[in-house]
Amino acid sequence: MTAELAGADERLTTMGLLFESTTGLGRIFEPQLSADSGLSRQSFDVLVRLARTPEHRLRMSELASQTSLTPSGLTRSVDRLEESGMVSRESCPDDRRGAFAVLSERGRVVMDDAIPLHIAHIDEVLDGVLTPSEERTLSSLLRKIRDHVHTVEQPGGPGD
Repeated sequence: MTAELAGADERLTTMGLLFESTTGLGRIFEPQLSADSGLSRQSFDVLVRLARTPEHRLRMSELASQTSLTPSGLTRSVDRLEESGMVSRESCPDDRRGAFAVLSERGRVVMDDAIPLHIAHIDEVLDGVLTPSEERTLSSLLRKIRDHVHTVEQPGGPGD
């Protein structure tokens, strides 16, 4: 494919817009997260996933796949959250090498305050941008992409 043809390929534009939007939203939300709760975007990303998960716990491998962090980046982030008392680690009873990250009571209190503030900021930033129907469609499409990407990432999946 020549550069001229590539420039006309709408898929490149779509992926570029997705990445630009994600980066831009991160730049908007991170300072407010920090001001509201003292959390970095990475810490919030880890904590919100634990807060919204039944029993407030996830295997480290599941948590890594749900965040934008590399496995080593997640380990460092969980280490910091553990030092601050917001997360603890528990051994996995059926896999000695596995571990769970568990939201602590302190982490729940922090997230009980942080989540409503973050939702209010989302509403403020995105007010009037999408209709409720468009929001549902976008969410559905992003879930579809996420699920496909996770399938491709799995050993033995289409990406191997």
